[in-house]
Amino acid sequence: MAPDDRYIHGTDPDEQRRLADLNTILNQESLAGLAVRPGDRVLEVGSGLGQLARAAARAAGVAVVGVERSAEQLARARELAAADGELDLLDLRQGDAVALPLAPGEWGSFDIAHARFLLEHVPDPQAVVDQMARAVRPGGRVVVEDDDHAVLRLWPEPPGVMQVWNAYIRTYDRLGCDPFVGRRLVSLLASAGLAPRRIDLLRFGACAAEPMFPALVANLIDILVGARAAILDTAGCDQRTIDVAIESLRAFADRRDAVFWYTVSWAEATRA
Repeated sequence: MAPDDRYIHGTDPDEQRRLADLNTILNQESLAGLAVRPGDRVLEVGSGLGQLARAAARAAGVAVVGVERSAEQLARARELAAADGELDLLDLRQGDAVALPLAPGEWGSFDIAHARFLLEHVPDPQAVVDQMARAVRPGGRVVVEDDDHAVLRLWPEPPGVMQVWNAYIRTYDRLGCDPFVGRRLVSLLASAGLAPRRIDLLRFGACAAEPMFPALVANLIDILVGARAAILDTAGCDQRTIDVAIESLRAFADRRDAVFWYTVSWAEATRA
């Protein structure tokens, strides 16, 4: 959804695989929070591979409108939906989050507008939330989920990882984006004229004994591998430091006492 030069992760097959795995980890909890009811009209902004949009459509019994800027992501979303016989669950549209491709009669008609991991990748998150606020009906809900990258904690801390993670965070600043946008979601909703009603922190962490743990570490490794060039551009670390960090994460994944602490920020508001 963000302009291609602002989305640090790209859309190549490895990144699409990472995103698919991320959906597997997070979608159940996100869907529970959305509390989609039968008949709800849902707008998914930054719909990516469409997996969460399809889950919402199954709950609603109505096709979800998914807006995505990336042609590659839209093509893969259609492939995945077709493979599962669920193309009818999606109304996918290519477009920008700050200029949603909605027909005149669709503005102010949605029961829920939702965006996840989008606001951190755009230079003007307020403009996106303003569009979402316009899209929902009176009484409709706007729900945003996003990162505050400062909350990552690993213990015992793998050598070199936090130095590389901090350099990764600085790649957002260089692109004019906010790696800490999760902490200000409520402010964005209020500034859009909405009435904030609920916050939550979705757990994206585990200790080594939990089934989710290997996937969380693998996701972090994939992030650092995929963003390697951008991390090096920050001058916060060199190639060797990144390699050491990745190897130490692989060793961390095998520790019985390892803990991966992280949460995703969630905020919800209604339109008067």
